[in-house]
Amino acid sequence: MRLTTHTDFALRTLMFLATTTERATVAQVAQLYGVSSNHIAKVVNQLSRLGYVRSIRGIGGGIELAKQPTDIRLGEVIEAFEGNMHLLECVATEDVCAIQSFCKLKGALAEAERVQLEYLNGVSLADVVPKRRQFARVSSLHS
Repeated sequence: MRLTTHTDFALRTLMFLATTTERATVAQVAQLYGVSSNHIAKVVNQLSRLGYVRSIRGIGGGIELAKQPTDIRLGEVIEAFEGNMHLLECVATEDVCAIQSFCKLKGALAEAERVQLEYLNGVSLADVVPKRRQFARVSSLHS
């Protein structure tokens, strides 16, 4: 599996938000990772619709986690952003291949997908969040 850039930035945005005690801005996240604010805004919009991020408008507004880092499962975030994560079409769809009725590859790939997702759902955001000072050090280099 290879994740899209959109999913990558969703995970990295969640990691950043988990390290800060104050609301952050899209611009802060974009600056840290050296990407456009528009791209991060799209990611944050989807994270907000999915219930992972809360977006507050106005003075003192910004973005913050809507859930505790221990309650955010990497597998769920990845599935929500990636959609179909099947290694081959035949894993989820019937009659796409001439040998599908006797092919053992489909079963092996389905099991690999199951194991991968089971593992990722066993990992929470809290398990992968760097220390605050590590983000602070990187952030100061980009200021």
